[in-house]
Amino acid sequence: MITLILFIVIFGVVVIAHEFGHFLLAKANGIHVVEFSVGMGPNLFSVKKGDTKYSLKLFPIGGACMFEGEDGLMEKDQEPSPGSFLKASVWGRISTVAAGPFFNFILAFAIAFLMVNMTDSIAIRDPVATQVMEGGGAEAAGLQDGDVILSLNGEKIRLYQEISLYMQASYRGGELEVAYERDGEIYTTRLTPQYDQTSGGYLLGVANAEFVEPKGLDLFRYAWYEMRYSVKATYKSLGMLFQGRVSRQDVAGPVGIAVNVVGKTYETAKEYGWQSVLLSMLNITLMLSVNLGILNLLPVPALDGGRLVFLLLEVVRGKPVPPEKEGMVHFVGLMFFMLLMVVIFFNDLANIFAS
Repeated sequence: MITLILFIVIFGVVVIAHEFGHFLLAKANGIHVVEFSVGMGPNLFSVKKGDTKYSLKLFPIGGACMFEGEDGLMEKDQEPSPGSFLKASVWGRISTVAAGPFFNFILAFAIAFLMVNMTDSIAIRDPVATQVMEGGGAEAAGLQDGDVILSLNGEKIRLYQEISLYMQASYRGGELEVAYERDGEIYTTRLTPQYDQTSGGYLLGVANAEFVEPKGLDLFRYAWYEMRYSVKATYKSLGMLFQGRVSRQDVAGPVGIAVNVVGKTYETAKEYGWQSVLLSMLNITLMLSVNLGILNLLPVPALDGGRLVFLLLEVVRGKPVPPEKEGMVHFVGLMFFMLLMVVIFFNDLANIFAS
């Protein structure tokens, strides 16, 4: 029951932030919001305030902010009304569509800032090699204790965990170009990571067990770094998925997240007290908010990114794609995602019973 409650709260916060972004910019651009809903499926509760219906639905796995004339089908043979999505300026529509993912990033930053303020619990480490491992690639390349890793093959490193992320998701073998700072001077070297049998991956050959406690304006900087790490982890994971480097067991939908992520994380964290539980749930919320923001920006029909493609085409062409044609494209995309949800649901069940 606690796992279910935590899951509903986490998903609810992430979805409400996303849909509220659409809602706020729609109102600002004079677009009539027909319905603002949290969840999917049958209504549990609804109330109409002004000209907008606010709904809470049975299944806590999504939400919607529905605009008048959004799909274009209802206005195929008639002039759009003043509050129609189609009547708003193209930049007004772009801002309204983009606001959902943007608000997910705002939420993610706010959560990261809260986490960074919990310095007694969160382990924030600068990318400093406090210990260069004997016999490792870093030692062979001349790195020393205290060196600050600045970049790997040109990719900037801001937090220590970004080193592990790079090695897991981006390293393809061979030498790495490492930029590092020592005594205020910047150097570069070539480094060959060593394969580690225990972890089953390649290691740079450095360690860091020194945590920082940011104060003042540094709180904002490290909050940005934490959110940035989540963004990098998300798009790198997507890249691994498209490249076939992620197995079926690594993919999770709402059921899998509830049981294998929220549930197991809660069971582990509760042994260390409520603060550990809170921090763990905040971290999951941060990752999910970033995931939702990035996934919705993909240029795929039915997603915000797919709608942005059509709107940007309108900017380039100087006239919109016929609404009925765009609506049909998004309808096909929606059917695809409905099918994908069914596949992911059964994949979640398979992973749960296999664990």
